[in-house]
Amino acid sequence: MASPALSGTHHRLLLPCFLRRLPRPRSRSCSRLRLDACHADTLLSSSGAQGPPAPAACSSASSAGGFSDWLLTNGLPPGKVAILERPVPCSRGGKDRPLHFVAAGQDLEAGDVAFEVPMSLVVTLERVLGDESVAELLTTNKLSELACLALYLMYEKKQGRDSLWYPYIKELDRQRGRGQLAVESPLLWTESELDYLNGSPMRDEVVVRDEGIRREYNELDTLWFMAGSLFKQYPFDVPTEAFPFEIFKQAFVAVQSCVVHLQKVSLARRFALVPLGPPLLTYKSNCKAMLTAVDGSVRLLVDRPYKAGEPIIVWCGPQPNSRLLLNYGFVDEDNPYDRIAIEASLNTEDPQYQEKRMVAQRNGKLAIQKFQAKRRKLFLKCCHT
Repeated sequence: MASPALSGTHHRLLLPCFLRRLPRPRSRSCSRLRLDACHADTLLSSSGAQGPPAPAACSSASSAGGFSDWLLTNGLPPGKVAILERPVPCSRGGKDRPLHFVAAGQDLEAGDVAFEVPMSLVVTLERVLGDESVAELLTTNKLSELACLALYLMYEKKQGRDSLWYPYIKELDRQRGRGQLAVESPLLWTESELDYLNGSPMRDEVVVRDEGIRREYNELDTLWFMAGSLFKQYPFDVPTEAFPFEIFKQAFVAVQSCVVHLQKVSLARRFALVPLGPPLLTYKSNCKAMLTAVDGSVRLLVDRPYKAGEPIIVWCGPQPNSRLLLNYGFVDEDNPYDRIAIEASLNTEDPQYQEKRMVAQRNGKLAIQKFQAKRRKLFLKCCHT
């Protein structure tokens, strides 16, 4: 279920001008919400205090801002999960509302289907672009899937309650791209908070990723003009006039934290935003359960027994802790995929340096080599020696 941003590379797409327009949801008589450049509001303005937690995902839930009702109304079949709340610590001197998470609504056994989300409730590139032929365009070099999904949700957000996705976007806003420990990705940290990463390669990774997001932002206007038919449904300004960079960055990080990489589907469906998926699900590196596309829906089979009320755990892919922190704001102490880079080099002051360098070259090695060592194995070896 790994995000494309975690694998280091992902396809890019150039939107054509002939794509079909998406059908507009039915209009509702209510005022539209203003887009604020607020750190605490990634995709949609909050709307006041929330009520008590819901007993189940398929029942009314005021604490989820109508999220559960929206799922039920739009075809979510009855499942075996509940949407519960967990408290979070105060962030930056403010008071954060509790985070929602998906838990077992009843006792479950390994192999049980926890829930199924119909594809009509899943946001994919195919749905955004309205044409399966988009898969043929993924090798061009204009805009990544994450940026395209983020831009789509940003324009949907500007429609307020007129948007079909209003309750889902509202839930993503509540999460704000925070991980299961209620910590934001370092991409949204302040400069003083980033000082905690001084001396770590993670600081450079944050800078590189931030520069990549800015490059994507600078391409948004090109996308707009080349895909006019796609955006005619949104009577707003071109992207860089409608959204400051910081708003786009917040939306990008929010999408990055919850996008699902589906397997055995067309390229146009591979990167998906799944309600009841992350960040409502809890990631774990040693888990085998993952969201799977099956017969027109996205299904989750659990890989272990659960007692009612326990958080549902899914696999986050073979990612080191540096990627988990960058994309989700947490690290996994039991991560079997965590590695540390070790650099070894020949001593240039060694009298036999040239001879050793030639031997290394004959064996296809360089005078400086980098190795990826598993942190736990490295620690055990150091203790043993």
